[in-house]
Amino acid sequence: MRGLPYSGNMSLTSSYFMFLSSIFLLLTFQLSYSLSSMHPLCHADERSALLQFKESFIINNSTCRFFYDDYLPPVASWTLENSSCCSWVGVDCDKKSGHVIGLELINSCLYGSINSSSSLFQLVHLQLLDLSYNNFNFSQIPSSIGNLSKLQYLRLFDSFFAGQIPSEISQLSKLSSLDLSCNSQPSSCSVLGLVSFDPSSKRLLELKRPHFESLVQNLTNLEELSLSLVNIPYPVPSLLANMSSLSFLILTSCGLLGELPTNIFQLPNAEFLHLVQNPGLIGNLPDFNRTSHLNYLNVMGTGMSGEIPASIGNLGSLEQLSLSFNNFSGLVPPSIGSNGFAGPIPCDLMNLTRLTTLNLESNKFQGPIPSSISRLKNLMNLDLSFNNLSGTMELDSLHVLKNLTTLSLSFNKLSLLGKINSSASFPNLTMLSLASCNLSEFPQYLQNLDKLIYLDLSFNNIRGLVPQWFLETSKETLLILDLSHNFLTGFDQSPLVLPWYTLEILKIDSNRIQGSLPVPPLSTVSYIISNNSLTGEIPPLICNQTLLQVLDLSKNNLSGQIPECLGSLSNSLSILNLGSNNFHGTIPQTWTLGCKLRMINLGQNKLKGLIPRSMSKCAMLEFFDLGHNQINDTFPFWLGTLPELKILILQYNKFHGAIESPYFKSTFPKLRIIDLSYNGLVGNLPSDYFNSCSSMKIVDEEQLAYLQADISFDMGLNEKLPDFLSFPMMVREYYDYSIIVKNKGLRTEYAKIIAVFALLDFSGNKFEGEVPESIGTLKGLIALDLSNNLLSGHIPSAMGNLTQLESLDLSLNKLSGEIPQQLAQLNFLSFFNVSYNNFTGPILRGNQFDTFLNNSFEGNSGLCGNQLSRKCEGPKAFLPPLSASTDNQESGSSIEYDWKIVVIGYGSGFIIGVVIGHIVITRKHDLFLKNFGIRQPKASKGKKK
Repeated sequence: MRGLPYSGNMSLTSSYFMFLSSIFLLLTFQLSYSLSSMHPLCHADERSALLQFKESFIINNSTCRFFYDDYLPPVASWTLENSSCCSWVGVDCDKKSGHVIGLELINSCLYGSINSSSSLFQLVHLQLLDLSYNNFNFSQIPSSIGNLSKLQYLRLFDSFFAGQIPSEISQLSKLSSLDLSCNSQPSSCSVLGLVSFDPSSKRLLELKRPHFESLVQNLTNLEELSLSLVNIPYPVPSLLANMSSLSFLILTSCGLLGELPTNIFQLPNAEFLHLVQNPGLIGNLPDFNRTSHLNYLNVMGTGMSGEIPASIGNLGSLEQLSLSFNNFSGLVPPSIGSNGFAGPIPCDLMNLTRLTTLNLESNKFQGPIPSSISRLKNLMNLDLSFNNLSGTMELDSLHVLKNLTTLSLSFNKLSLLGKINSSASFPNLTMLSLASCNLSEFPQYLQNLDKLIYLDLSFNNIRGLVPQWFLETSKETLLILDLSHNFLTGFDQSPLVLPWYTLEILKIDSNRIQGSLPVPPLSTVSYIISNNSLTGEIPPLICNQTLLQVLDLSKNNLSGQIPECLGSLSNSLSILNLGSNNFHGTIPQTWTLGCKLRMINLGQNKLKGLIPRSMSKCAMLEFFDLGHNQINDTFPFWLGTLPELKILILQYNKFHGAIESPYFKSTFPKLRIIDLSYNGLVGNLPSDYFNSCSSMKIVDEEQLAYLQADISFDMGLNEKLPDFLSFPMMVREYYDYSIIVKNKGLRTEYAKIIAVFALLDFSGNKFEGEVPESIGTLKGLIALDLSNNLLSGHIPSAMGNLTQLESLDLSLNKLSGEIPQQLAQLNFLSFFNVSYNNFTGPILRGNQFDTFLNNSFEGNSGLCGNQLSRKCEGPKAFLPPLSASTDNQESGSSIEYDWKIVVIGYGSGFIIGVVIGHIVITRKHDLFLKNFGIRQPKASKGKKK
């Protein structure tokens, strides 16, 4: 079996290959157990070495990568009572000499480290060593591997090896198969590895000393080489192109650089070339001849360029081709259709009648789907998603493709007809994705499908009730169902518990579902039903959901108290989002010691009382939102001990008292966003906390990731599944964190949060004293709001160090002195407000300050400048101070311009959004007109270089 990598991305094709991967894995296990009944006698020293090797590990089902109830790892048969080691599972002996020549210990539940003194290396006659799917606890591959000079097959796939690959592997000159791939954290691979990796996976192995060329220069017999997710920041050595025996080459996401030797594609025995996700790898495709044996070619996500040669049509054995996400140019060769181009799908593509997979996703293909596609009788996987295909289509034309198991037409401009000939069916279809296909009703042909494991009907126009017959669709097999972003109002004959008893992922968010909360089946791992019109309380049956990792009930009208059991479920839950409902009462106290929660969102409810101290057990917590409630507590300093906390939203509550100095040296080490606005906090600003928030001091302009939780879980282990689906399958989902905060004077909803975003909002409290110099150490800050407090003294010149700052609001305080010249060097500052203070002197000139209008400075009787009626060149009348300003500060009221904006992502220096509404809360109508009635402040044009 060849070990190839897998991506956790839940695309249609990805899921299909995960399915195949797992089937192959099971077959391998069966082969390991199906040993011949005739065994030679084993050598005593080798039996002893094997037993010592076994005893050096922890072995039980909890250390297994995959297991089922009666699963026995191969090494379970290794006992003294069974003295013939050649009969042990996973051990192969030479029939003449009796020496151990093979160890296949795939998924043997081995946990521990291997060092160079391990008894494993006493087995000097080994020709095959396969330790894939174990956990070697980030230990290095021992240099003693070089002692096994007879090795022909070395496979250490996905077993948590780490560090530099030892140079001694280059001494194994008899190797024909070398697989060191998929040693990553977290693990993100399947057996086949035909799909791209999750880019957030950390590579554990690296190939720097020796470098790539020195590793393989002596391995002239290699037929299979897989180094996926090994860090190799070097070019592909040209000598690989001279290895005439090489047939399988898999180098996914290795960080390769430089030009790829074109002769790689012309190796005489090359069958399988998989080089995806190496953006630094450049080069061109060569001319191909008819003698090529290539049946799989994937260079997706590299930096390759140039035209696609017409000779690619000579690859008569080609079954799968992916050229997407590259820099190829020119026309699609008439000899073949390929990814990355616009125009119609080439009809000549339909001449490749041996194709089993056709993947044209994520391109700009236009026009209708050619009717001649029905000629591809061998197609098993068809993915045309994310293009500009158009026209009205009936699926009847595809029903001649009887071998189809996966079909995706999502996110085009197609209009699919829901009705279909009842006699037509896809007998083998297991995965169907019809998102954004202009469906107006549930397609009736779904009634004929009884093997679906994945169904996506999201982003359509399906209205009304979910029909009763749909609840019976693939009831015994369905694992993933997405009905989100439609116009559904509920379920016909609403069941108490939804009937798909194998379902693990259920998305019904962004509909119009009314009534009580539907309870998902007990098998559910992820349940998202946010943004609907649900009412009533959370049903007690939800407490039985012991497998739930994601529960999102946000943006509904649910009421009552939060069930105590949700705290108890925290040892399985990763995401708990109950925000924007009408829950009242206190927060449950029962947060367990094994708390796995990454996100808790209870914001915008009617909760009161204290924050439960038991939440300090949630050591994995990254996101905590209690904003817009009635929590009456002091500042929860004890949350500062949570090592992963990045976002803390406590705005609009009744927090009171002073923020005392932290008790611990390292407090809030990863905090990026903190919003304490509009509470009753008093005393000085917490200077010591500013010193300890180390993450806010980091300026990382290259970090383009989003703040999100990645949720990994195994699927397909449900004992009720039919036999053909009883396989392990790892799924990885990403749950984006979202917040509503004030930035640049506007209340803004960020549906996604870029990882570099850092915000500190202490506005609307009663903080007093000076702004501490330590705030200048928070160099990663993008937004800082200290407005509407009782702060006095000067603006510290250290604020000039906040070079990433885009929004600074110090309005409605008692600050005085001149605006420090250092602020003029804040090149990205596009919002600045110091109104209603006691500042004096000239307003800064140049850079961003020339873009700020008078409402940024008014209410400061001593300021002068072009933005104000008082010019600095001569005596002009001072603006009269507004006496109401001081009174309102003392009473805790404020001026707040509350415009709500939905932002998809956040880019430093600009925001992109859609205004969905506005609320203006002001003390005086004329003051509002003065500030916003005629002239609007212009957005800054400042950009990062």
